[in-house]
Amino acid sequence: MKFTAEQIAGILEGEVVGNPNAEVSKLSKIEEGDEGSLTFLANPKYIKYIYTTKATVTIVNDSFVPEQEIITTLIKVEDAYAAFSKLLHFYNQVKLNKTGIEPQSFMSEGTKYGENLYLGSFSYIGQNVVLGDNVKIYPNSFIGDNVVIGNNVFIFAGAKIYSETVIGNNCTVHSGVIIGADGFGFAPNENGEYSKVPQIGNVIIEDNVDIGANTTIDRATLGSTVIRKGVKLDNQIQIAHNVEIGKNTVIAAQSGVAGSTKIGENCIIGGQVGIAGHLTIGNNVRLQAQSGVARNIKDDEVLQGTPSLGYNDFNKSYVHFKNLPKIVAEVQELKKQIINPKNGNNG
Repeated sequence: MKFTAEQIAGILEGEVVGNPNAEVSKLSKIEEGDEGSLTFLANPKYIKYIYTTKATVTIVNDSFVPEQEIITTLIKVEDAYAAFSKLLHFYNQVKLNKTGIEPQSFMSEGTKYGENLYLGSFSYIGQNVVLGDNVKIYPNSFIGDNVVIGNNVFIFAGAKIYSETVIGNNCTVHSGVIIGADGFGFAPNENGEYSKVPQIGNVIIEDNVDIGANTTIDRATLGSTVIRKGVKLDNQIQIAHNVEIGKNTVIAAQSGVAGSTKIGENCIIGGQVGIAGHLTIGNNVRLQAQSGVARNIKDDEVLQGTPSLGYNDFNKSYVHFKNLPKIVAEVQELKKQIINPKNGNNG
């Protein structure tokens, strides 16, 4: 799909400097730009490339004034980085705007769906499912019975959404995600064996949530596992049964949250963080990568380490930890001096 500089300037409310009919059909880095590509210049470190780039069109800040001859057509905007991000979003919408029901897909009778549905081949839609407008379900996906999905939702290839799950508007579920599998509920019996505790709750995903590839969110034992509005989950995260994650919290890859823990709003949780069960994590909490959390955390705390410490305390302690062999050697030398004092010091 091709766009002219004039069309792009219209989308971005920018000004064309150069050929308004210059056409582009792909995106590129400024240092790798070639004919037919669109790029941008926002970081001053890359200014030198605007004089050598072969990109057909370049988005720049209003304040940019070339000091040498340039070949590329410019689109001047207030904020080049923000404009390019907006364009990426627009490009993604166009690219992913598929519609229609492909062959070899299955939809149960009674399924309700809105406008512009896309259902990819080899996908399965269970009974009593409700799908909103502009829902895109890519091939090899599974949607279980009684699932409700809002408007403008993308379910990418191979995702599995178990029964009774509720997903809000403007959500993205990437490939390999599993929502609503049984929580890890087992109880020991008199024989020392573990009997399964039925998991009869569901999962509720509110609006504007992004769920990364191969992340798993377990259904509740009773009630709901809840992912609040605006949460962003990276790839390969485990969210256990009855967990609740507050709005606008972000969690990086390979982190795990054990059952019934409540995480507050606007938290930032790094990669490979482990959070024990039945805890309460406050609002605006920062957990550095690879932290292990086994206690409740108050609002605004910043923690690191296993078990997690205050961020500043961890850094101070680590300085001593690195020097531990030297400190031990000094202690040993002091012990020798006390036991065998030099110069026969008897007072």
